[in-house]
Amino acid sequence: MTSATAADYAWIRTPSLFSFARDVGYAVTLVRGATPDEVLSRAGAEARRVCAGGDELIAAYWDFAEEGGLYDSSLVGAFTLPGEGGDWTLVLELGGDSAMTPRLSAELSAGTRVVAHTGNGGKPLDFFHWYEDGELRTSFEGPWHRTGATPDALNADLADLGFDPFGDPGDPAPDRKATVLALTERLTGVRLTAGTLAAADYEVGEIPDEPTGDWSRAAADITDAHGARTFAQFRIDPL
Repeated sequence: MTSATAADYAWIRTPSLFSFARDVGYAVTLVRGATPDEVLSRAGAEARRVCAGGDELIAAYWDFAEEGGLYDSSLVGAFTLPGEGGDWTLVLELGGDSAMTPRLSAELSAGTRVVAHTGNGGKPLDFFHWYEDGELRTSFEGPWHRTGATPDALNADLADLGFDPFGDPGDPAPDRKATVLALTERLTGVRLTAGTLAAADYEVGEIPDEPTGDWSRAAADITDAHGARTFAQFRIDPL
């Protein structure tokens, strides 16, 4: 495990592909021991092109958005990086975090490790997930509220990075996003830099959104101030 710090990721606040990703929303997923082709295939991606560098990936994202692709699918770019235990595939989704779902991340982690973090376009919704051999080990939005099979497994690293895992969200803390990237490096051995993102050759694919289930029926379950309960089911007819 590396000794990465938040200071190693101060570059994310300067103009770069990652700063663009933070503005529009993003997800970064790292998968150990699988090639970009394998990851995209298992995600059900439709191959679109190879983008030579971050600028081409941004242009491809805008083209995809203008085509209306963001309504029912996601655009991702994937490439290989060296890290702890071998090569890792980095998948970068621009415009949201709907492509690499919890189900898919758990499946990709079978027999290996997957680490992911997301940002919701400048809104205070930033998540971190660590999967190991099909199991969600540690997950959090703020490091003070952790879930997963081993929610406290990263406490020593969080404390070393400047967070009190048992503190309060209002306590002074380092740059949360830079800290999450440093924590990701500690778990993967992958050092991410602005130059790496700018120069990578991205295998780009379009991943359809997962079905959201049957929305033909809805239910209301309401209890008023006097304790009287009303329950009703409704059928939703398509327009």
